[in-house]
Amino acid sequence: MGRTSRRKRSTPANRAIAALAALVLGGGGLAAVNVYASAGEGGAGPSPGRFQGAARQMSTIDCPDAGIALPDVPDGARPEVDRELAAMDTQITDAYRRFADRKDRIARDPALAENAVLGPLKSKRAASLDRIGIAVERAGGGRPQGLEGLAGCSLRADDEEGQGGGQGEEPGDGQGGGQSDGQAQEGNGPEASDFVDIESVRPDADRPRNRRGASRGTFTTDCGRNENGRFNPDNVIAAPGVSNGAHHMHDYVGNQATDAFASDDDLAGGGTTCRNRGDRSTYYWPVLRLQNGRDANDVDADGGGRDQNTGEIQTPSQVTLKFVGSPAGKVTAMPRFLRIITGDAKALTNGDANANASWSCTGFEDRQLRDKYPICPEGSQVVRSFAFQSCWDGQNTDSANHRTHVSFAQDDGRCPDGFRAVPQLVQRIVYDVPPGPGFAVDSFPEQLHKPVTDHGDFINVFDDRLMKKVVSCINGGRKCR
Repeated sequence: MGRTSRRKRSTPANRAIAALAALVLGGGGLAAVNVYASAGEGGAGPSPGRFQGAARQMSTIDCPDAGIALPDVPDGARPEVDRELAAMDTQITDAYRRFADRKDRIARDPALAENAVLGPLKSKRAASLDRIGIAVERAGGGRPQGLEGLAGCSLRADDEEGQGGGQGEEPGDGQGGGQSDGQAQEGNGPEASDFVDIESVRPDADRPRNRRGASRGTFTTDCGRNENGRFNPDNVIAAPGVSNGAHHMHDYVGNQATDAFASDDDLAGGGTTCRNRGDRSTYYWPVLRLQNGRDANDVDADGGGRDQNTGEIQTPSQVTLKFVGSPAGKVTAMPRFLRIITGDAKALTNGDANANASWSCTGFEDRQLRDKYPICPEGSQVVRSFAFQSCWDGQNTDSANHRTHVSFAQDDGRCPDGFRAVPQLVQRIVYDVPPGPGFAVDSFPEQLHKPVTDHGDFINVFDDRLMKKVVSCINGGRKCR
């Protein structure tokens, strides 16, 4: 179950990131080209023409993701950088609220967007980016150049360059084209066009064949379905030390000590819902809610109603956590406290380069959707799946952007140069929800609950003995629990 290989059209945000791909890491410093082509470029507000004829279609705020543009940050600067990146997420959330409250007025008076939303947001982002630069310089990394090019944001339409930020595909191509007949959902999304009848999707099978010497075994760990209702809107990987760092609610299974403030020692000593007590790992993902007009008890809480995530939280009917091998050879042990994020919570505005969730229905799992929610027939359940990165750089348990220390295997199943294969976590989460377009995952408010923003997080806290068993089972071709 690999990522979709289709290339999508760029958005203003990832065009900015592409410009800043000129970020050159030298002597710990960053040199960047400041070419952010957006409504806020050069400190000037968006021209009225930017909104003419399309103002009524504007539905969200599109900002460059500064975290992606910082692949290397000195260790001494990481806590402050993480806090500032989390603050920038809050700034976008607050700006989105101001925009949503004034959407009709902005449609009549486009200049209001700059005065009330984009201008103040750009100023706050510029201050955070400046503090990031100071933190990196103070830690000996050299003053980053060009981060100011990430300060400006723009308004964009939900359907700009295709539904979901250019994620739409042609009907019947197996990637979720076509629209449902359902009604648009409550609040800030999703839309009826974000759903597709699974029976209209062509089967697809895009998996590398096993080579001679492949590791064909599996290890399955049973950690429950979050029956005890452990939720929080933190993200200890991406926003450590920050309450409500995710601005959406997560389901947690496994380690019960996990919140924004959990250290490795806290996780090592935490209780676990896993049957095998040698697995104290943390597994978490955004909750799925029914949008049926009934609110959960977090309607007035951070991560819930305050961040435009409303509806009844659904407990999965089944959760499968399976570790599998490499089609190209043997696997080696994961390091303890290895952190992996798969998928991109900001894929609506970032584009799908890091999107990695699949949606399907029981009985139809040869049909996988990347950018649509499935409408399942009566008697079939919704399935969401994540296949995590399976290649590790052999040195780091995390990285500044939480991505570059791990990688997906190449098309032939081999790891990129400098990486080694480790057991691959594959999550399968099943929900018994009514057929039709009446559910959505939690998201950052400005991401509009799009299915392409789905993501999963994992921190390995297997003890050494159990990890050795995992590796032995996988390399030996056995199915173990």
